[in-house]
Amino acid sequence: MKTEKEKMLAGELYDPFDPQLCRERERCHDLCRLLNATREDQKQERRRLLADLFGKATDAWVQPPFFCDYGRNIVLGTKVFFNFNCVVLDVAPVTIGSNVLFGPSVQIYTATHPISAAERRKWLESAKPITIGSEVWVGGGAIICPGVTIGDRSVIGAGSVVTRDIPSDVMAAGNPARVIRPLPPEASKGA
Repeated sequence: MKTEKEKMLAGELYDPFDPQLCRERERCHDLCRLLNATREDQKQERRRLLADLFGKATDAWVQPPFFCDYGRNIVLGTKVFFNFNCVVLDVAPVTIGSNVLFGPSVQIYTATHPISAAERRKWLESAKPITIGSEVWVGGGAIICPGVTIGDRSVIGAGSVVTRDIPSDVMAAGNPARVIRPLPPEASKGA
């Protein structure tokens, strides 16, 4: 028999009030609270808290306030920047490449709920993983919905709601986000 955490990570319906999951979320929320209370000059303390939050050392720059559910389900490449007030509901894995920029108030949601009201009354939920490639820029206020993949070097316009996969090397924007145009070839060349 699977634990509720195993069901959660497998994308199956699970009980979010399971005691183990509640303890893990509480631990994460405590770490976020401590991180959000740090000052700019407390770089070593921030690094320590981020390593504890994500489960390994990282060079990510996280501008408080920052919020997530578990932390350990977030996998970061190198040089990732989260601007003020970002939220990551990492019920399923959130994989983020290297050199990725998130504007203020970006929200990344893996959590989802049944469409049926009768099913929702059971207070079960599920999740779908999110993958964000390398060298992506997500504009402020964008929302990334469950199960989405964003390809390398793409740009997501501010305020966009990304409900489906976005290929590499494009500019996407809107609600729902759609590809506006391909990015010029020089935009995808390394510096």
